Amino acid sequence: MQKWTNPTKIIDLDIQQIGKTGLILTIGLSIGLLLLNSIVHQDFSFDFSWLGLLLFLVGYIVLIGLHEASHLVGFVLFAKVPWRSLDFGINMQLGVAYATTNEAVQNKAMRKVLILPFWTTGVLPAVIAISINSPLLVLLSAWLIAGAVGDFSMIKELRTVNDDVWIKDDPELPKLYIFEHK
Repeated sequence: MQKWTNPTKIIDLDIQQIGKTGLILTIGLSIGLLLLNSIVHQDFSFDFSWLGLLLFLVGYIVLIGLHEASHLVGFVLFAKVPWRSLDFGINMQLGVAYATTNEAVQNKAMRKVLILPFWTTGVLPAVIAISINSPLLVLLSAWLIAGAVGDFSMIKELRTVNDDVWIKDDPELPKLYIFEHK
């Protein structure tokens, strides 16, 4: 395995700013998608129950796990890294779940890895939720779409560098190391 040293650029994300943006998006998307669901079905009803709250919390945890699993699948499918190079978990200090690889991947593949969970745990559940008129799933989808704000922040930064550069993900911090040559 190659040792990666001397990156040509380091992308260091501001976790505080991402958190603020995520909160605003969570509120906005929750209202927007619930409103869209109400318009589509010409019905607005919202019943609070402890069971509903429990289902929301369990669903949120499961979908966060699926979000991170989608990243792992993306690393294998798009970046062609071996399964043994993958790692995932929860960074308790930052309060975030993570999925990463110890391999460097090309920028184009990394952007695909980053966007995959947005579709699989955000947009797809939102479409299903609205089609079956499930406000609970609509709300979960809104939260997961907003939760992809960190991924979108990374994608935004990665769009400023060439597709063929190599990206090494920091295993502990929201930081990416850019290398011009393998």
